[in-house]
Amino acid sequence: MLVAERHIIKKGHRFWAEIDNLSWQSKNLYNSANYLIRQNFIYGHGYLTYNQMASLRSKTEQYQALPAKVSQQVLRGLDKNWTSFFAASSEFKSHPDKFLVKPKIPGYKEPKKGRNLLVYTIQAISKVGLRQGLVKLSGTSIALPTRVAERIAEVRIVPKCDCYVIEVIYEKTEQFLAPNEKIAAIDLGIDNLMAVTSNQPDFIPLLINGRPLKSLNQFYNQRRAKLQSLLNRQSSQRIRRLTRCRNQKVDDYLHQVSRYLVNLLVDQEITTLVIGKNDGWKQEVNLGKVNNQKFVTIPHARLIEMISYKCQLEGISVILQEESYTSASNFLHDDPLPVYGQITEKPVFSGKRILRGLYRTDKGILVQSDVMGSYNILRKAFPNAFNRYGIERCVVHPRRINLSK
Repeated sequence: MLVAERHIIKKGHRFWAEIDNLSWQSKNLYNSANYLIRQNFIYGHGYLTYNQMASLRSKTEQYQALPAKVSQQVLRGLDKNWTSFFAASSEFKSHPDKFLVKPKIPGYKEPKKGRNLLVYTIQAISKVGLRQGLVKLSGTSIALPTRVAERIAEVRIVPKCDCYVIEVIYEKTEQFLAPNEKIAAIDLGIDNLMAVTSNQPDFIPLLINGRPLKSLNQFYNQRRAKLQSLLNRQSSQRIRRLTRCRNQKVDDYLHQVSRYLVNLLVDQEITTLVIGKNDGWKQEVNLGKVNNQKFVTIPHARLIEMISYKCQLEGISVILQEESYTSASNFLHDDPLPVYGQITEKPVFSGKRILRGLYRTDKGILVQSDVMGSYNILRKAFPNAFNRYGIERCVVHPRRINLSK
């Protein structure tokens, strides 16, 4: 599996000016090639393939401003964008309900402030430098230390809001676990970022704290609004720096959470993880104005991505499960779990939520509501998951995990 070692290059770094110029040259090549493709496409002359474009641009100033292998990767990236556009357009004609808007043709990078991705394949990286534990990019003075010199596949320079991220892509061996009946499930939320349960007897459910992300987003939104008011503009260097810091802190917390979870699954010898997720849940969420804002600003998709690749490396399979009615159904009573939109009558459940965070069953038992939802997500994906041990030994009172520093 390919993973990345990241190096963040900020203004003031000794390689900043050189990297910025390379990204600028990449943008120029991207825009000049995109212009030719767009004109041919708009005026009905067909699509210029990668090979045709490489032949047309190979003698130009924009192409020769970068090493040939890097320029080729810029054109391949543009070709991939157009190929994706054609595939999306075809799918849009057949199934427009899958899209929020009609696919648009690839646009231009901003002429003055725009920057573009750079990809250095293994052929464009110094072999001598790798033997010394350095990533030395062809045709540049850029040399950075790396711990994965023997496994490098490629290096990418990714422009961000006020910095560059050099991603050293390398191969990491995946583990293999023999499948067993041990299953865990996750219900994603806001205050409780994750509620983790399992079909294993005496497994104590976990509530992983999501309030640090709420606090971080609240601080970011307030500070950004204040800066926009003072500067009377939507963006500035200070706002971009604030955004970068916020994104890095969010990523750091999500990495901590996902690593803690995967380590727990490995310790418990759990080989299957079910994650509750509804299609379009961010666009169609209806939790009220305040809660909507809190929910959509927490990057649950990014968290799912982190959990998935970490699980894959450990040999744990991940299943995304549609989760309608899981917060309303009574797990202890084995209530039905229908799929929203596939039933004509409103379902009736034996219990109900009485307070935020509390669910009362038909027998008057109080259960943490996110734990109830997590158990139902597991049961919805694997209806027979509790047949072996039953639900009598399922723990419904969770312990809270705080990972913030």
